[in-house]
Amino acid sequence: MPTSVEGIPMPAADSSLRDRVAARLGTYKDRLLELSHALHDDPEISFAETRAAERLAVLLEDAGFAVNRAVCGLPTALTAEYGSGDLTIGVCAEYDALPEIGHACGHNIICAAGAGAAIALASVADELGFRVKLLGTPAEEEGGGKVLMLERGAFDDVTVAMMVHPFPVDITDPRGSSNAVGRFEVTFTGRASHAAAAPEGGLNAADAAVIAQVAVGQLRQQLRDGYRVSGIVRLGGERTNIIPERSVLEYEVRTPTGGELTDLRERVLNCFRGAALATGTTVAVRQIQPDYLDLRHDPALMASYARNLRATGREVPEPGPVPQGTGGSTDMGNVTHALPAIHPGLGVLGAGGMPHTRQFAEETASPAADDAVLDGALAMAWTGLDLASDTEWRARCATARHG
Repeated sequence: MPTSVEGIPMPAADSSLRDRVAARLGTYKDRLLELSHALHDDPEISFAETRAAERLAVLLEDAGFAVNRAVCGLPTALTAEYGSGDLTIGVCAEYDALPEIGHACGHNIICAAGAGAAIALASVADELGFRVKLLGTPAEEEGGGKVLMLERGAFDDVTVAMMVHPFPVDITDPRGSSNAVGRFEVTFTGRASHAAAAPEGGLNAADAAVIAQVAVGQLRQQLRDGYRVSGIVRLGGERTNIIPERSVLEYEVRTPTGGELTDLRERVLNCFRGAALATGTTVAVRQIQPDYLDLRHDPALMASYARNLRATGREVPEPGPVPQGTGGSTDMGNVTHALPAIHPGLGVLGAGGMPHTRQFAEETASPAADDAVLDGALAMAWTGLDLASDTEWRARCATARHG
């Protein structure tokens, strides 16, 4: 697993370069906030982010980037590149929303901040001899866009990667992580029959769903702390007078590390297999998305980001006791297993809601959200600048990525 040699910040870049990066960001301030608000007002769910991806592509083309649309066989994925050299700084931009509640995870902020960081870094890329590569990554909420792009080579030329994720507070502790998650669909198939006239002729797929959920509920009593199992019934029948011949459930299992997913998933699947046996139905399981792995932040990159975020004027808390996993999961975890990367929490300061709530969805288009876009973009850009300015750290990161 690639890690930086030391958990200390890289030396800060020359102040004149930092000023140029900040000035470049300032010239794009209005367009970045327009992008954030446009995405917020026009939410699109996983793999359907057509307008969001195009808005991002147009902005980057206007800023001088070479943009490639529909990369990796994904219609709403893109890459945008500027500069050349032996160092490639990757910036990830998410833009998918949640069904019904829109940008309740703040991906509009992620996208705009990522675009801002990439554009700001491009202002010094030629002078310092490095590439900036923005990766527009669809379907983080469900689908694993980054995993698919990682598997299909989009990160092969990336030395380090970074992104920010909105949260009510700033989170820059490199020891923090996320849970690994596996998601799957379960279909029970039985036999329909008239529920009143001939119930004995049916095999009730909805009963199988009920039994499976009860079994999972009982299993939870014996699970380790930090393990999570949750699910929904997507289809449980059509009419009350027809014994349901088909039921469909979506479930997910979460564990602190990716290595623990397989065992928990198998225990949960046994609950579904047992329900099929008890009801005489058949059961089929389909994986919904690639497994998401736990986050492994690069400590030196995170330390530099934290210092740079403070330099924007924010009061970033110092690391305290070793933090536990957030309970959330992200496909950025897979990227952090492949190369030095960070995924800090970016505070929408003063927000009263938590991600995935309607309140937080409203707050991701607030003045505090606009501040987060600009502060997050500048902190990432300065962090990339610190790395590009230091030959020793450039070499260390290249070794970590390709070693």
